[in-house]
Amino acid sequence: MIDKNQTCGTGQDSMPYMTCLIHVLEEWFGVEQLEDYWNFANYLLWVFTPLILLILPYFTIFLLYLTIIFLHIYKKKNVLKEAYSHNLWDGARKTVATLWDGHAAVWHGYEVHGMEKIPEEGPALIIFYHGAIPIDFYYFMAKIFIHKGRTCRVVADHFVFKIPGFSLLLDVFCAIHGPREKCVEILRSGHLLAISPGGVREALISDETYNIVWGNRKGFAQVAIDAKVPIIPMFTQNIREGFRSLGGTRLFRWLYEKFRYPFAPMYGGFPVKLRTYLGDPIPYDPKITAEELAARTKDAVQALIDKHQRIPGNVMSALLERFQNKQKIN
Repeated sequence: MIDKNQTCGTGQDSMPYMTCLIHVLEEWFGVEQLEDYWNFANYLLWVFTPLILLILPYFTIFLLYLTIIFLHIYKKKNVLKEAYSHNLWDGARKTVATLWDGHAAVWHGYEVHGMEKIPEEGPALIIFYHGAIPIDFYYFMAKIFIHKGRTCRVVADHFVFKIPGFSLLLDVFCAIHGPREKCVEILRSGHLLAISPGGVREALISDETYNIVWGNRKGFAQVAIDAKVPIIPMFTQNIREGFRSLGGTRLFRWLYEKFRYPFAPMYGGFPVKLRTYLGDPIPYDPKITAEELAARTKDAVQALIDKHQRIPGNVMSALLERFQNKQKIN
């Protein structure tokens, strides 16, 4: 009878590498039938991987509802009213921003490059590329509040305001659904405002090629012109590798165009590295038209994509890049 370790080294007739490794580990740990445990673990991975991929994206929604529960408790108890007498909700915003910033750091190693381009005071219009789930923008808002002490208003799609329980969250973090006059008013009041011209359509239809889906939209450009404010382009690296959408299929595109509601399922939640890049501000120019400013802004966002994003995006490459870099740092 040939010993297992001898068989591992007999040349052409030797066992496969993985089988040999299992035999060595059996002797090392003093455990028999390790291969059966290994096969069972592989089976469990095969069974549960689809469930994990489908559940992780909705963990973000779970976190949002936890945030909402906290805001309701905060509103009811109001224990920090005296400490933040100038603004009742600043205490809640600081707490929520800290929690989301922690989640961003742990799960995605989130970074913002170009934070100095956000003014310390005064208005600016931030135009960003919309991922399948705009979790990068949640992280970005947290960073701005922590480092700049500013709340960034955002224009959200009308369907978001119909989601049960979201009204308080949207109020506290100053989300609006328009119209154009309201956006101009916010900017003229000296606030930051963010708009994704692609919106939900871009979230559903765009893919790992990171194509910008704005159509002929130029309303955001007219807002910047009317308010006489600069536009700051923004893009987050690997946002499509973190979360993917099946909205590009014919059925789900038809459903969205028909009902204006994102029925498409999502998957992912992968802990890829997310880096948000802010481009150079596009200054107000009274001589430029809305069409020209929209085209210039689109080119600026596309330039950020071309410079910082691997095309087409690849989940495994993004994961390997993150954890290999982490090992080098350690």
